[in-house]
Amino acid sequence: MGAKNKVIAGDYLYGSVGTFFGSINISSGFKDYPINKDTVDEYEVVDEVKRKSAASAVGRGLVGGLVLGPVGLLAGLSAKSKGIHVVALQFKDGKKSLIEIDDKIYKELIKKLF
Repeated sequence: MGAKNKVIAGDYLYGSVGTFFGSINISSGFKDYPINKDTVDEYEVVDEVKRKSAASAVGRGLVGGLVLGPVGLLAGLSAKSKGIHVVALQFKDGKKSLIEIDDKIYKELIKKLF
């Protein structure tokens, strides 16, 4: 099963994440929210080590600051399939989202946020 390419917790919950003409956006409702250096303050890739210890991941850094709730947190941290990436985003406007994306979007995201 592939990545959902969706927001799985936090702000813009259930919004879809996609690329469009070289930009990456969260589409929620009828509005698109760009993901780039101008809109994102911090990001953290929730890797395999952090997934193995959800309590540890919550205790550290950006993931710990997200208001996920236990169900959203476990949904986000339990994905272990290859080609699926979970990334915590802290936007400059104070919003926070946990997204699950595939390799293609992940590679573009890292370039946009570098």
